[in-house]
Amino acid sequence: QITSMLMVDQLEYRFGEHEEYIAWAGQLRIGSDEDKIAFKTEGEKVIGGATESVETQIVYQRLISRFFDAQVGLRHDFEPGPTRTYGVFGVQGLAPQWFEVDANAFVSERGDVSFRVEAEYDLLLTQRLILQPVVEVEVALSQDEQIEQGDGLRSIEAGLRLRYEIKRELAPYIGVNWEKSFGDTADFKRAEGEETADLSFVMG
Repeated sequence: QITSMLMVDQLEYRFGEHEEYIAWAGQLRIGSDEDKIAFKTEGEKVIGGATESVETQIVYQRLISRFFDAQVGLRHDFEPGPTRTYGVFGVQGLAPQWFEVDANAFVSERGDVSFRVEAEYDLLLTQRLILQPVVEVEVALSQDEQIEQGDGLRSIEAGLRLRYEIKRELAPYIGVNWEKSFGDTADFKRAEGEETADLSFVMG
């Protein structure tokens, strides 16, 4: 049976010491339990300023175990410029202890290789009140100076969101989000006068 689902994981207003911006992350999936196509998008836009990042992916997902899909496809980053296109190879699913994991390798049109792992967990305080920690780590084997990305450990992003499910399809939330750049990536940011770490409060 072919089904479709539109899921917006995050649509939030972030405000911290340095700036305020809108962030989003969501996907549209079409297919069966075994095979599906997913269109994913995420990004950030400074309120009253520039769009800092826009990433889109289109991937084919194939069920490879009871809880995991393999995925392969393309990723295109519109921002920050210049644009980049990547091949995507990874897995997505539910790890032991009910951690949701999305792990991918990216190979850019220039041959640069990077890896990104995201893990999140839903802790049910009640049937409707849910606390969700999220951690994302990005590592690269080479640097891309044009988009100010270094090699080695590039960044860590961690968040904690408390949501209340009015119904299964709609859940407002509040929380905090922390981001930090490392190594050459942090040096690129310092050279542009940007902060290498940011703590913000979120509502979404």
